[in-house]
Amino acid sequence: MITPPRFRPAKLALALSSLTILVAACGGGGGGGSDPAPAPPAPPPSAGPTEAQRVAAATTTANGHPACTAVAPFYWEVGDRSAARASGSVQRAGDPTRYEAGTSMVLASATKWLFGAYVVQKRAGVLSAEDIRHLHFRSGYTSFNACLAGQTVDGCLAFPAANGAYTAITDGRFFYGGGHMQKLASLVGLGAMNNAALAAEFRSVLGEDMAFSFNQPQLAGGAQGTPADFARFLRRLLDGRLLLGAQLGAHTVCTNPATCGQALFTPVPQNESWGYSLGHWVESDPVVGDGAFSSAGGAGFYPWIDATRSWYGVLARRDTAAASGVESAFCGRLIRKAWVTGVAP
Repeated sequence: MITPPRFRPAKLALALSSLTILVAACGGGGGGGSDPAPAPPAPPPSAGPTEAQRVAAATTTANGHPACTAVAPFYWEVGDRSAARASGSVQRAGDPTRYEAGTSMVLASATKWLFGAYVVQKRAGVLSAEDIRHLHFRSGYTSFNACLAGQTVDGCLAFPAANGAYTAITDGRFFYGGGHMQKLASLVGLGAMNNAALAAEFRSVLGEDMAFSFNQPQLAGGAQGTPADFARFLRRLLDGRLLLGAQLGAHTVCTNPATCGQALFTPVPQNESWGYSLGHWVESDPVVGDGAFSSAGGAGFYPWIDATRSWYGVLARRDTAAASGVESAFCGRLIRKAWVTGVAP
């Protein structure tokens, strides 16, 4: 969602000593503990809004709510495990830019959800404790910066040297950053792969009809694709073809340093406390959260699945401003609420 700060031991020690309120939150009440995978939800009840009401509410919200008009232009889509049910392209007055389902764009941190699904699929649904630590950013690899386009996964991990540096004082604490996944990618056998090889490998595991590519060999933020590609991925989570679909929200840990003693850094505004699972967020804030699963990217790409695992959604745009992922999430969750309730907020 945003680029995390480079870890500095002296600064971290000062930050840790200055925290006076470290209350464990999220993750089943334990400070950074793990929850078992939640049971599959019951099918949604038959009573509820009609599809026409849902479409009207979501469309009204996307086109008219201030949180959404503020992030225009964008493309949005809502669907179920079978197909898209509603979509639209929202434009900004005076701006000819128009995003569609087939517009290719940088996914940034939405890549994390793809990698989480890749690892779960390669492990046949059975993750080791080491896999889990890396997938929810508690592995101690907290000094990652970026990759160069021509590198391999291991080449990026080794250069600059800090990319692959392990810092014991951060081990076991949530620190949002790319180093955890870069190290895990090496451990699961992707180390020798460049951009083209990574794209081919992801297609072979996640689905050949999803044309994701990589602009740098970074497993936490290097993928590129279209809203249509990501929608196919989300439908595969919903219909069970990808094993991560049954483990959404599993092993959730707390992430907000203001409320959680096991957290060091989160890109989510600290007036909200979200959880983090296997390469994806759990929007579990006790005040505004609805339990949805998501993975907002720093270029404004925001995919989600609702808490009942009945619906998916995508809000897609290109914006490199620092808070673009968070701003897309604020609009996207309003569209989700409108769809679920049939009422525009």
